Amino acid sequence: MAPFALLFGLILKVRAKRYARLNRLTHRAPIPILVIGNLYIGGTGKTPVVIALIKHLRAHGWHPGVVSRGYGTNIGQRPVLGQGKLEAKHFGDEPALIARETDAPIAVHPNRFQAYLDLIEKYPHVNLVISDDGLQHLRLPRDIELVVQDERRVGNGWLLPAGPLREPVSRLNAVDAVLTRTDDAPSSVKKKSALLAITQHVNAKVRKTSMSLGICRFRHLQTGISREPESFLELSHGLNIAAVAGIASPERFFLGLRQIGLFLAETLSLPDHFSYDPSPFSSLNASLIVLTSKDAIKCENIGDDRIWVAEVEMHFSDPEFIPWLNQLLLTKASRLKHD
Repeated sequence: MAPFALLFGLILKVRAKRYARLNRLTHRAPIPILVIGNLYIGGTGKTPVVIALIKHLRAHGWHPGVVSRGYGTNIGQRPVLGQGKLEAKHFGDEPALIARETDAPIAVHPNRFQAYLDLIEKYPHVNLVISDDGLQHLRLPRDIELVVQDERRVGNGWLLPAGPLREPVSRLNAVDAVLTRTDDAPSSVKKKSALLAITQHVNAKVRKTSMSLGICRFRHLQTGISREPESFLELSHGLNIAAVAGIASPERFFLGLRQIGLFLAETLSLPDHFSYDPSPFSSLNASLIVLTSKDAIKCENIGDDRIWVAEVEMHFSDPEFIPWLNQLLLTKASRLKHD
């Protein structure tokens, strides 16, 4: 596969030069665009980062809006826009989850630049646009790029199809920050190992930090009742518990449940972005079924009283990361207004 990977790399270079010229001629609003993406194919935790950053940046006076591709939806020629409680079948599971968790306005379309234009037209109060994924969507101009990676980092270092990368490792030197998830590492080495790993591939000008995603509560899907992890452990003691995940890395979710003390009698791994139509739950001989928030957004009308949602929070290891990002956004916004 190496020759094909080299050819893929050449195509990426030509494409990047083409869009660099195009974006210099693109007229856009003086609103900073923050792209959150990854090099490694598949899920690395971008959506939880988007949700966390929206909440943090609001505290600094920003009014973020989000653009996304809307994977698995048939959107049509024009972007779909909305805010609050959105249907996953119309917007995609990740945009619907972001909207539900943050109440940020969302615009969804494969052409993220058109989504951006429609978003700022319909929601003029938006002063920051965040792209959930889209690092490789070069038609969308960007002012700040953040790369999210997990313990797999850059894999074998090769581009597709010889390796797992969408872009060369050298691309990490062109972004503003690299965020490495450390959920699966032992707590004593989380920060040290993560920063050591990314330093091997990233120059000193790129901000580097680690982060972790932890379960903070369990929510009963039908009633909305929430329980802290300790309370949920008491509730579920002695019961058959099944965990179901239709995400990129189901085993990471199952591991997180076991790490807080849940005994899983059964696990069910489903394809990423699984539609839950029809429901797979009838085959589970369980008293309680635990889902991710991304899965639960598509199961609200199923009506299975056994379903609980494991809700998570993202924590950044560097307390200066959010202030740094806020200042960078302020600088970019100021330059855009004077251009």
